[in-house]
Amino acid sequence: MIMQDSYITIAWLALLIILLIIEIITVGLTSIWAAGGALAALLLNILGVPLAGQIIVFFVVTFVLLYFTRPFAVKYINTQRVKTNYEGIIGKTIRITETVDNISQTGTAVVNGQEWTVRAEKDGDILEPDTLAKVVNIAGVKLIVRKYEEE
Repeated sequence: MIMQDSYITIAWLALLIILLIIEIITVGLTSIWAAGGALAALLLNILGVPLAGQIIVFFVVTFVLLYFTRPFAVKYINTQRVKTNYEGIIGKTIRITETVDNISQTGTAVVNGQEWTVRAEKDGDILEPDTLAKVVNIAGVKLIVRKYEEE
């Protein structure tokens, strides 16, 4: 029994170390919550709690940490994240360069020096060249736009 407990202790310790290494490598708050669960399970193992209790506590602590701390972490940690090219386009006002007509499958605009295929948010909307439009979404490689209106 003692030999089996030492293997379980080593397993929890190894899991904790692996999860911490993953967290250090990724620096993206990917496994820190599970590492907290592994630490709690390791402590229970040292205190002599049966394996079933350790496993339950591992999952419960992991879930509780994830549920209660992730929103805080997302909001306040790594706030300097730079939007990728396409994320920065959503909400931007652009000028149409070719008539946008979903039925005819036409429409282009140049955004940040790159030509994009453009489609209207509503199939019946037609936007003529030099019309201003607001990007509301991106579907694959197509900008989804609506006619720009002063706010």
